[in-house]
Amino acid sequence: MRKETLAIHATHLQDETAASIAPPVFLTTTFERSEDGSYPKGHMYSRNSNPNRDALEKGLAQLEGGKIAFVFGSGLAAVSAVFQCMKSGDHVLMPNVGYYASYKLAEEIMGPWGLQVSQVDMTNLAAIEAAIQPETKLIWVETPANPLLTLSDIEAICKIAHAHNILVGVDNTLTSPILQNPIQFGADIVMHATTKYIGGHSDVLGGAVIFKEASAWSERVKRVQILMGATQNPLDCYLLARGLKTLPLRMREHSKNALELATHLEKHPGIEQVHYPGLPSNPNYDLAIKQMPNGQSGMISIQIKGDEAKARKVANRLQLFQQATSLGGVESLVEHRRSIEGPESKTPGNLLRLSIGLEHVEDLWEDLNQAILGA
Repeated sequence: MRKETLAIHATHLQDETAASIAPPVFLTTTFERSEDGSYPKGHMYSRNSNPNRDALEKGLAQLEGGKIAFVFGSGLAAVSAVFQCMKSGDHVLMPNVGYYASYKLAEEIMGPWGLQVSQVDMTNLAAIEAAIQPETKLIWVETPANPLLTLSDIEAICKIAHAHNILVGVDNTLTSPILQNPIQFGADIVMHATTKYIGGHSDVLGGAVIFKEASAWSERVKRVQILMGATQNPLDCYLLARGLKTLPLRMREHSKNALELATHLEKHPGIEQVHYPGLPSNPNYDLAIKQMPNGQSGMISIQIKGDEAKARKVANRLQLFQQATSLGGVESLVEHRRSIEGPESKTPGNLLRLSIGLEHVEDLWEDLNQAILGA
């Protein structure tokens, strides 16, 4: 099935009581045992499994082309579960440009437990090869990388990693399973902050990990999910499964709007630089078309001509773009990343990250134009 069809039917959950088309929400913590002590429907306790969670995990695995998926209460909980597959003394390579909290998780929480972490330029294959250590067990890739939207060559990185018997995990949040499938290019693990595009309405937190194959790592993540209790509640699973059904249509419009706005912004006299991989002028354009042939996401980062104060003034003048952390919802958001990330941030002070929503693109352009000119 094509993705538009798969997105609607992959999370199907048959209602055995009323034959409803919309699936029921199983708001139960526990399930009844039969007389012989078994569980006839396959569920014992909602921390272990739940029909809504099973349906969501099945749908995510199918859309990503993986064999098995696990969902969690947040994106960082999903990243944490992967990192907990390693033991004290193991080493993970992470991008030097990427989601700030993922690195802080590895450094501040996993570091004291003995996880070794290094950052490397994931666009530089020679640098990746040189950074590999005997203890390296995982290369963690984020592409497009937050917030500069730089791309990493998933296939090339996987060839390097697998030659050293190292696994590759890819944070695929900014593209969703609709626009990019890292497993197709050799990745072993794919992570999503389902809070973003998969949920799509800024009203539910979640994370997911999808494995190319069932393995010792996937079994370990399953045990982390059950024993550490970082599971997702049934209602949130229902909402995310519902979000999957419209994901192909939403990603098409997010990407279409973003490309049109990026094209306008690139020519604007008040803009120093536009970071969007779908622009032909972008140095990663060929790789973008290879890895994301059906659209390059709804995320744009722009650098304002001027300093940090000028950039923040632009953000303050925007009317339709709301200032808020997060991305991937139907509404457009703007964020000054450096002020969010703190004094250690490597993000340029004049950079604004835009999450392009589903409003009419001309209205969004008029809002951006007036804010830039007025600042």
